[in-house]
Amino acid sequence: MRLDLIFDYNGLVNQGATCYLNSVLQVLFMTKDFREAVESHCGQDQKTADFHLKSLFKTLKTSETHTKDILSILGIGNVYEQRDAAEYFENILSMVSPCVSKIFKGHLRHTMRCSEGHVTNDETGPFWTLPLSMENPSNSNKTYSVREGFEEFFKSSTVGGMYCDQCNEKTDSTIACKMEHPPEILTLLLKRFEFDYRRMSYVKNDCCVDVPHTLRTKDCDYELYAVVDHVGSLRGGHYTAKIKSYQNHNWYVFDDSYVTQVCFLVN
Repeated sequence: MRLDLIFDYNGLVNQGATCYLNSVLQVLFMTKDFREAVESHCGQDQKTADFHLKSLFKTLKTSETHTKDILSILGIGNVYEQRDAAEYFENILSMVSPCVSKIFKGHLRHTMRCSEGHVTNDETGPFWTLPLSMENPSNSNKTYSVREGFEEFFKSSTVGGMYCDQCNEKTDSTIACKMEHPPEILTLLLKRFEFDYRRMSYVKNDCCVDVPHTLRTKDCDYELYAVVDHVGSLRGGHYTAKIKSYQNHNWYVFDDSYVTQVCFLVN
């Protein structure tokens, strides 16, 4: 793999330690349906996230730009404090108009049944991201499989001591989860930071990750087009984004002000 400096796309200025936000904004900018929704449905109210995203995207098409207005509307005062990219991805989607963010929204259905098959709880709720646990890498080489992690997320689990009104007693219950309404664009969050009770602190799992180019689900197939990467620890590090262009189908690395094309070399 070789990186070549290109000028097809433009970068975002790091205002201090705002690489987490820059990476997320570049993913949203490079998402065709999201960008078009921002440009076509945005009003003139300067107090909305839609308005400032439209302004940012317009400038980003032709030149490098800053994110001061986006930082302000997100309530980020300390630009030297590194924050979580996934958190601000969800914050932005929650703040823009529903017609803009709807392509990222899905719905999960959680159902609980007692040992006799009675439904004791049935809830459906929206989600922006699916958090995949990385506690147990899938093989001896400590390589985590996203495909297996996705399947594990939807596996049923059993809990004891749950009360059932129809049985009038506590029984073992089975909890099942399924995607009631799959999103057009599925976002997976790899939970690399887990709490270590021996150290009494969060520790990052730095194992290798096997990411499929196509994730097949019961309802549809998802093709990989963007990855937000983090290097470093919980206390400090750096975010970048690798994104496939929908215009020329090339992959690019977005590293704040720098944009490089990824050239894959085949022996």
